[in-house]
Formats: sequence, C-alpha cells, structure tokens
Amino acid sequence: MTDRYIDVSLSKRGVHCTAKLLDDRAPITCEAVWNALPLSSDVYHAKYARNEIYALFPAFAPAEPPLENPTVTPIPGDLCYFSFSGTQLGTQAYGYGSGAGVQAGAPVIDLALFYERNNLLLNGDVGWVPGIVWGQVVEGLDAMAEACNDLWRAGALGETLSFSRV
Repeated sequence: MTDRYIDVSLSKRGVHCTAKLLDDRAPITCEAVWNALPLSSDVYHAKYARNEIYALFPAFAPAEPPLENPTVTPIPGDLCYFSFSGTQLGTQAYGYGSGAGVQAGAPVIDLALFYERNNLLLNGDVGWVPGIVWGQVVEGLDAMAEACNDLWRAGALGETLSFSRV
C-alpha cells in the first residue's frame, strides 16, 4: 500500500503540519478516518492529558474501530482516536455544553494531536483512557507545537482544528 498523508491545521492561527497515516499499525482506524476526510471542528486543549489538542466529531465509521495500536503515553506528533459516549463527556466538568454536539447516548469521536512530551491518558472520572495511534506528524511539528502552546495560553475560542487529505 502507498503511504497516505494528511494535513492537520489550526485555521485561525494559519499553521499546519503533515502526518503520515500508520496503515501498518492501525489499518481499520486509518481507513475510517481517511474515508471521513475532510473533518473540521472547534479545537479544545486538554485538561487531563497535558500537551494535547483535539476536536470532537459525530461518529463517522460504519463500526467503531477496535483498540488497535493503543497507548496511554502518546509522544509528540502522535495522532490519536478516541470514542466516547455522549454520557461520558456530557457532565458540566468538561464544559462542552450543547455546542460540541455532545448528546447522551450518541457516540463522540475525539481526534487528537499530541505536541509535546510527558502525556498520560489518565482521567479522574473514568481512569485509563487508551487511544488508538493512527498517525504520526512527519513535518511541521515545531510550528504546530508553538501554536498549540499559544492556544493553551491565549485560548481556543474561535479556533478550528482541521484534518484533510494531502
């Protein structure tokens, strides 16, 4: 199979990076994401995992991918896929409100980019939250990490995280 690449961007900040899909390690997840592209939504900075930005989407795969290529310690440049029920993310503690499409019982897909070291996927409400590593940034991580840090310090309001085919 030919290598596949995607563009990951923060629209308002005008920054992007290129990631290679890990078809050899997470083929089902890669196919599900690839077939759903382009995807774009409000960006959030992680509260629990540390150096992570992510966007939430309604479920888009015909069936949820199995936990292939899992991690609870993502490294810089990892793209991770998480599936949650709306109930898991619907409490006030998360602060999404109705604007993020979080509804009780409806699956919510979290596509995340980890931009720096020392991440641990441990959530105080539910415990360990393994993610599927389906992509790895191969170009532009330094500029993206700088923008992600700015997002943490200056805020995410009005910013969009987008994933598209290269």
